[in-house]
Amino acid sequence: MALPELLATLAGELILVPVTLLPIINPLSTASIFVSTVGGRPALAKTLARQIAFNSFVVIVLAMLVGTYVLSLFGISLPVVRIGGGLLVAAAGWRMLGARTDDPPTPAQEQAEAMGDAQLQRKSFFPLTFPLTTGPGTLAACITLGTHVESVTPLHLLSGVIVAVGGALLVVAVIYLILRNAIVLVRRLGPTGAVVMQQLVAFVLLCIGIQLMWAGWVDLNQDTFGATPAL
Repeated sequence: MALPELLATLAGELILVPVTLLPIINPLSTASIFVSTVGGRPALAKTLARQIAFNSFVVIVLAMLVGTYVLSLFGISLPVVRIGGGLLVAAAGWRMLGARTDDPPTPAQEQAEAMGDAQLQRKSFFPLTFPLTTGPGTLAACITLGTHVESVTPLHLLSGVIVAVGGALLVVAVIYLILRNAIVLVRRLGPTGAVVMQQLVAFVLLCIGIQLMWAGWVDLNQDTFGATPAL
């Protein structure tokens, strides 16, 4: 593969990471929970946003680089991972589309809101990072993305690390910026703007899940029958 073609492929895989993960993570919807947790304390919001971004970076990189190897221990094929991950992502989008704005808070939300400043800083991973920011849907999508950068040669291994680290940096940069300014952002969006944004993100998330399932189905047909299913 020529160098320009290799760089173009690498750039495409790099951009695919935030394009896929950000609708699933949906930091705009997390911002409202984040604000209710930190209240009107900008200093605490900045500290927690930085810690959550770092935790999310570690989770995303590990899931992308190690997830497929963990699944291989259980004999799960990569196309099945894509279909399963896509199904989970699409289900999350479908639930978001049908969610009501007055739904009761989840136990993780209630636990986060009940913590004090010191507790929040000590427990920034659970529940603020997982499952509120990087939940099961994010992990499934990360493992699915990791199948595209599976290491076969040292060059593939290097490109996989670059994609995982670079893509994760792009994702957590957006997470940090949104959470860092969540107090102002939620105030400016208002209740109606937040609902509209959530519905748009939910629809994109549903489409991404269907696309992931279709990619897995194509791979299964090629592995089984040696042919690509017709559209």
